[in-house]
Amino acid sequence: MTDFYRNKYRIPPARAQWWDYKDNAAYFITICTADRQPYFGEIVNDKMQLSEIGKIVETEWQKTADLRPDMNLILDKFVVMPNHIHAIIIIGKNEFNENNDENQLQQNEFIPQSKNLSSIIRGYKSTVSKYCKKLSSDFTWQTRFHDRIIRNFDEYNRIAEYITNNPINWKNDTHHTENNA
Repeated sequence: MTDFYRNKYRIPPARAQWWDYKDNAAYFITICTADRQPYFGEIVNDKMQLSEIGKIVETEWQKTADLRPDMNLILDKFVVMPNHIHAIIIIGKNEFNENNDENQLQQNEFIPQSKNLSSIIRGYKSTVSKYCKKLSSDFTWQTRFHDRIIRNFDEYNRIAEYITNNPINWKNDTHHTENNA
C-alpha cells in the first residue's frame, strides 16, 4: 500500500480491507474525543453524569437510525463515557448491501464512502461537533474511530456486557486519564 494519494501523505486505513462496511452485520464502535478530553461528563458513584455536551452526544446518537431509514439500522447497546462513546450498531439488509458478495474489496478502495459504517460515523461526528462547538469552542473528536465486526453471539454478549459495565469499571481503567492516554 502506498503512503501517498494524489501526492499527499495519507495514513493507512484502519478498516479491515477484506470487509465491506455496507454489509449486513453488527459492529462495535468506539469514538473518542481528541486528547481524551472529558467533554461528556463524569462518573459519579459508578454512573455517568452527562454534561451538556454529553447530552448532545447521547441525543444525536439516538437519532442515527431515524436519519438513515434506507440503511435499516438498529441501534443496540450504547454508553456515553467522559471522553468516548461505545455502541453496537447493526446495519440490516438494505438496497445498498444486497449484492455485495462479488466486489467486496473494490468497495473498500480509497474513494468517497456513502451508505456504510464510515459515512454513519462521519455524519454523527459532524452533527455533534456543530452543536458542541456552540457550548465549547475547543471541542473536537479524535480523527478516527475504532470498530470491530461482531462475528457471533458469544462475542456480541461479551461486548454488550462490556458496554453496560463500562461506567462501573471506569475507576479501574487506566486508559481514561490524561497522563496515560
